[in-house]
Amino acid sequence: MRPAFRLSAALLLCATVLSACAPAAHTSATAQGGILPDSAAPDERLVLAPPPAPGSAAQSDDDRVFHVTRALKDTPRWKLAQSDADLDPAHVVRDFSCAAGFEIDLARAPHLARVLERIRHAVGHRTSDVKKYWHRTRPFVGTNLPICTSPEGLGLNASYPSGHTTAGYGMALLLAHLMPEHASAILQRGRVFGESRIVCGAHWKSDVQAGYLNASSLMDVLLARPELQDDLAAARQELLAMQGTAPVPDAGTCAVEHDAAIHSLLSEP
Repeated sequence: MRPAFRLSAALLLCATVLSACAPAAHTSATAQGGILPDSAAPDERLVLAPPPAPGSAAQSDDDRVFHVTRALKDTPRWKLAQSDADLDPAHVVRDFSCAAGFEIDLARAPHLARVLERIRHAVGHRTSDVKKYWHRTRPFVGTNLPICTSPEGLGLNASYPSGHTTAGYGMALLLAHLMPEHASAILQRGRVFGESRIVCGAHWKSDVQAGYLNASSLMDVLLARPELQDDLAAARQELLAMQGTAPVPDAGTCAVEHDAAIHSLLSEP
């Protein structure tokens, strides 16, 4: 087992899970016995391949992408990455408004909030376990190159897989499950959310790619759990009702997201 990085429990839950910190919902869900245990989700230490080895072609590509993308500082794509760094659950849900075609308000979707809370523990701990196992150093460590967010609290050796990508793409998978009629656009936005971590300089390209797989394997299993089905069905009805009354997303924001989607950092530069 690789040495573990030190990160407080509170920060861990805020930084690596789909629902971030929501103590009131936690109390309610715990009282109802609804929080899913770690055992409900797959062990990602077995699912994910190792990160690129030092000196490998894959690590050389990671190095290249990190250095080239520093030129994005202060561009609209950089600002989108800064916004995507915010893992407050209401903010992450709202990030998918352009993809859905209406402003998604988590305050109007208590069953969706409950689903997020019920899976939070399993997603957070499984992601933490694999981060600790690989103990990979983040790309900005040892450089003076810009990153789009403060390094404080990131965990300098917590790079693989990307927890933010797990959160963002996991949210995309959940919302696509609830709104299959918008699945393509939602999943595209989830990809962009992950790529924002490359723009930020907080993760290597391969961390983000592993984050997509991490989210996919976790959500594939968790969304099939029988005890979530009633909440998922109710969450879909909440979103359908919201769609008819919610404001249209900001056109400028949607344009920046669209441009990011068609200029993928997984194939460019």
